[in-house]
Amino acid sequence: MRIYLVLLLAIVFNSGANIMIKAAMRKSPIIPEQGAVLQAFAQAAKNPFLIGGVVLFGLALAAYSVVLSRINLSVAYPVMTGAGFLLVFLFSGLYFREGITAAHILGSALILAGVWILAR
Repeated sequence: MRIYLVLLLAIVFNSGANIMIKAAMRKSPIIPEQGAVLQAFAQAAKNPFLIGGVVLFGLALAAYSVVLSRINLSVAYPVMTGAGFLLVFLFSGLYFREGITAAHILGSALILAGVWILAR
């Protein structure tokens, strides 16, 4: 049962990483001028949201690696990606004010149903 808590942490860390990197790019997008690619990446690397996102990706990788040692990949991966999608979908709609259509809601409901079926 503890492994499912680790899976939940991996999902939250991965989703949080994506959300933080999106927030970082909203504040300082990487749009380098010609020949200034390294300078653009150096500037982006100073962004605390980007650094936090990278750290969360590392934590997600560590937690997910533990999960894969105990749960079948054919179950862990769809649950990880499906649940992660749902968290990012909800957060992006509420926080980033990204559009949510009826098709998004229907697709999310189908993903949620699939995650529920696989997790059983």
